[in-house]
Amino acid sequence: MVSSPLAMRRVILALAAGLLLFSAFAWAHDAVSVGDLSVAEIEDELQNCPLVESLNEHKRASNPQTTSLTSKIFAVLFPGSPAVNAILATIYISGPPNFLLALCPPNIDPSSLSVMVAFAVGGLLGDTLFHLLPEIFLGEDSPDHVRFVMVEPNRNLLLGLGIMVGFFTFVAMDKALRIATGGAGHDHSHGHSHADDTPAAIASGSSPSDAAGNELKQRKPQASPGESFPAATDAPEKEINPSVKLGGYLNLIADFTHNITDGLAMSSSFYASPTIGATTTVAVFFHEIPHEVGDFALLVQSGFSKRKAMGAQFVTAVGAFLGTFIGIAVQEFGGNGGGSAGEGAATGGLWGTSLSWGDMLLPFTAGTFLYVGTVSVIPELLETGKDKRREIKNTVVQFLAVAVGAGIMLGISWD
Repeated sequence: MVSSPLAMRRVILALAAGLLLFSAFAWAHDAVSVGDLSVAEIEDELQNCPLVESLNEHKRASNPQTTSLTSKIFAVLFPGSPAVNAILATIYISGPPNFLLALCPPNIDPSSLSVMVAFAVGGLLGDTLFHLLPEIFLGEDSPDHVRFVMVEPNRNLLLGLGIMVGFFTFVAMDKALRIATGGAGHDHSHGHSHADDTPAAIASGSSPSDAAGNELKQRKPQASPGESFPAATDAPEKEINPSVKLGGYLNLIADFTHNITDGLAMSSSFYASPTIGATTTVAVFFHEIPHEVGDFALLVQSGFSKRKAMGAQFVTAVGAFLGTFIGIAVQEFGGNGGGSAGEGAATGGLWGTSLSWGDMLLPFTAGTFLYVGTVSVIPELLETGKDKRREIKNTVVQFLAVAVGAGIMLGISWD
């Protein structure tokens, strides 16, 4: 009986100590959750809400996860980590388009590729508007649970700034090349012209005029009656205008720089999500085919042999791998939206936001795609000739090609 009050005191003291300790932990947890939780931690806390759990169950029940054919194909083509997949994507967009040049005749008319360019425009703009911009500002949907978007005004401003920087980076590149080549400029579609002796007033993205083809014909020696010359590939050529040669070399520099941005696009898109990476690869691939063929035609017009022109195109493809490795390094060491962006709020991101340097690559890519798909190519599609009936027919075909390219981008990710 004497020890009973003592035991009771010990129990009371133990309970008090436990309650005090629990209160301390709860206070510490509340203190962290008020202002120091990262975006990812807030997302995890929201998933514990009973209402959110009910929404998750409803989503899983009403939208059973199925694997589409395109998803299976993408899984085979891109089976690794974001870095590995970005390198594989760079191989896909660099190798096949360049190998296709072996099938192109040296005197191919770039203007004959207008339908293919229109198709590529639809793919690029479709990827930008349907995939990249929603991913940049909203993120990707999850098949297992509902997601909440926390509005962070300064974050959205920085993302918009990244898009603008990407757009005007290509404006500066195009402007610099126009100054260097006397106004001809460089476009990222199939139409290129740097020659001073081609007709003036060729707009950015416009195809070389018939004078370019005539220039090729003038280089062929004229045979007198009874004489025969070897094949055209072995025939001696006339002296090439120095400005035309300069245009060819400047075009190689521009292509190398453009391919760097393609590599950045590969790395940033795969670090955003596998789906975004796959769709961006498809869009860039469709764009690269007419792009490479047009550059090949320009190099031949600049005095390159077919073999040397193909070799030069493979050299510029190194720029894509350089851009990919730069993008991977930025994502790995500068943070990315797929992993460390959520921790930005706790550790301090760019200018007090939850963004990291890796998160800015995708907006930059979107800006470059907007430039290539609009300023660089649309002027070419707007050009018309004197034959109204033919131009109406070409316009309808081009619009259909744009719709098909955009439709493919839409269908790839449509649930």
